[in-house]
Amino acid sequence: MRNDEGKTLTAYAYPERREAIYGPMRAEGIFTWDCMYDEEYALACIHRIDRGLHRRMQEAAERLGGIFAKTVAIVQQADTVLLEELGVPEAAVAAVRLSFGPLMPSPTVIGRFDFAADEDRIKMLEFNSDTPTGIVEAFHVNGAVCSVYGAEDPNAGCTHRLAESFRAAIAAYQDAGYETRHIYFSALDWHIEDAGTTRYLLRTSGLAADFAPLSDLRVKDDRLWVRLADDVLAPVDVLYRLHALEKLAEDRDEDGYPTGEHTLRLIAERKLAVINPPSGFAAQTKALQALIWNLHEAQQFYTPEEHAWIEAYMLPTYLENRFAGTGTPYVVKPIYGREGSGVTIFGAEGQTIERSEEEEYCDQPMVYQRYTELPQVRFETLKGAGSGRLLWGCFLIGGRASAVVARVGGHITNNGSYYLPVGFI
Repeated sequence: MRNDEGKTLTAYAYPERREAIYGPMRAEGIFTWDCMYDEEYALACIHRIDRGLHRRMQEAAERLGGIFAKTVAIVQQADTVLLEELGVPEAAVAAVRLSFGPLMPSPTVIGRFDFAADEDRIKMLEFNSDTPTGIVEAFHVNGAVCSVYGAEDPNAGCTHRLAESFRAAIAAYQDAGYETRHIYFSALDWHIEDAGTTRYLLRTSGLAADFAPLSDLRVKDDRLWVRLADDVLAPVDVLYRLHALEKLAEDRDEDGYPTGEHTLRLIAERKLAVINPPSGFAAQTKALQALIWNLHEAQQFYTPEEHAWIEAYMLPTYLENRFAGTGTPYVVKPIYGREGSGVTIFGAEGQTIERSEEEEYCDQPMVYQRYTELPQVRFETLKGAGSGRLLWGCFLIGGRASAVVARVGGHITNNGSYYLPVGFI
């Protein structure tokens, strides 16, 4: 890409190059969070990915997607005790049991596997299947940055899968007898990333829908409504929610009424369709990874091929600490934690390698997972040359592998980590 004087943008210093890339996106209103918390978030350099690694990550995502779908389908039929052991709040149990069989074979419409990956191995750290973000970065921003550098975008052509998956989800709900005329996409309107991601998905979905801030949703007469201008209430049949189900279970209105619990009851009674469906919440809990690993160690439930995939891609994960005193580094994670909050990494001698300063999810049950190190990479920033640990994400859209996204930070990927655009070697 060249400027008006014909000068190649890559010849400019990093700050000017960065503004040339992200300034237009900010002006368009599509990607406005290239800086967050008064710090640079989106980098203006590019990381090169090998085509073979890209293909293997997508292959891993689809194989793991099938394993999670198979496991969630059984968990949905389990007794309440198991669901509670997996961390499903009591208010969400009935909703999580909803199953649409072949109408919606994947537990989530939009999910993202996080991988520690290099030429030698691909190891899944977690499955963000309830409310994943990084979507605008992967499906829109990455291609724009690649065009500046003349690089081939690994995510080229992936956007249409988003629209396809939304249409398929709506069709599945219709076939199951749901009303789907009134569709809303909802998030915290003051949260720049969540609201921006939700509005992007609304535009990309191709659905006849509107945006509604979470604060404008109301429960009345045993259904969900959105408050419009002049306090007029409009019915909601389908809700895309960038609002975690475990947080919804705790939501109350100003008078203390449990609106979240009531909303979950509407979902369970098939009076409200939601995307992602509640099954995505069941797939999100890291306790499910412990269940999968337990079944794998016992050589139960899965086919020989699936056991081989679990061994290849998953890490030993337990609901109790089996690593202390074994000389094995391990990680302690909240079962529904996000952005590295509440995570602690322990070394082979039991020493603390890194501990999250955020404690938002520390009151949750924990899982104990064998530690695997993220590869280290170098990159440019506004503060100069930097280095960090690379975490890959691979989206699973409607059960099929899709766009990839990269973030770099410390041993624990958190809110302070960078988004790093990627292009093919």
